[in-house]
Formats: sequence, C-alpha cells, structure tokens
Amino acid sequence: MTLGRPSSFTQETADVICERIAGGASLRSICREEGMPSQTTVFRWLRDQADFREQYARARDDQAEAIFDEMLEIADDGRRDYTVDEEGRMLVDHDHIQRAKLRVDSRKWVLGKLKPKKYGERIEHELSGSVNQQTDAQLDSRIALLLAKTQETVDGDAGNER
Repeated sequence: MTLGRPSSFTQETADVICERIAGGASLRSICREEGMPSQTTVFRWLRDQADFREQYARARDDQAEAIFDEMLEIADDGRRDYTVDEEGRMLVDHDHIQRAKLRVDSRKWVLGKLKPKKYGERIEHELSGSVNQQTDAQLDSRIALLLAKTQETVDGDAGNER
C-alpha cells in the first residue's frame, strides 16, 4: 500500500514549508518533494488556518531577503564567465553571462512583486506648468464672463436660424 501526499494540516509540516520558503525555495519546488503536501493542499491550509497564514506571510517576507542575497551572489559569481579552449585561450562564455543576467532580472522582478515598497521600481512623475491661484471673487467673475460669452453665442446662433 502506498501512502499519498499528506492532506491534514500539521504544524510540523507547516514549519518545514515556511522554513524552506524563508530560505528562498519556491512553494512549487517544496511541494514536488516526496512526503510534502500538494500546492492545492497548502493553499487550502492558507485559507483555513489563520496562524499558518501569518507564519507563511512572514516566511514570504524573509524569502525576499534570501532572494536578494542570492541575486547578489549570482551577479558577483564570475567563475564560469570564461572558458579555455584546447589551445589555452580564454574565451568569453556569452551564454553563461546572459543566463546569469536572466536569473538576476527574474529575481529583481519577483522582489518587486514580493516587496514593492522596498524593491519595486520607483516611478517619478514630473509636473510642468504653473498653478494660477485665484480668489473666489476672481473665479466668480471669470465664470460670469464665460457664461455671458456663451449666452451671446447661443443668442447669435438663434438669430441665424430665423
């Protein structure tokens, strides 16, 4: 008889999941492992278990920091950026460099989603022009003038229709 995936909530399993997430692992990779619940089960636990939901949220916060550290390690690791051919010449491994760039960029995107205030792109809006500060009396006068012009146009158009 084979045992299926666990489906009943246990704090022990929740602790393992959250510890692994805090270390940078994805829920998908954790749930692929033997003896771990399916993602669907974990999502159900998140809906049903308030304490687990809070623990999971803290683990996701910690995960962002782990991903940040991992991103720096990838960017700083140049060990495979060059290869040596059979004649002993050093050659740039452009594929490896591009792959490392993709890994860093993917993590940057994820960090921006996990912690947008800390790691999201800063968007600045610049306004140009001037603000014309007018008193209520000045605004009332301007409105009256515009209404009078509008009335003149309406009266003029009415006279042309006759």
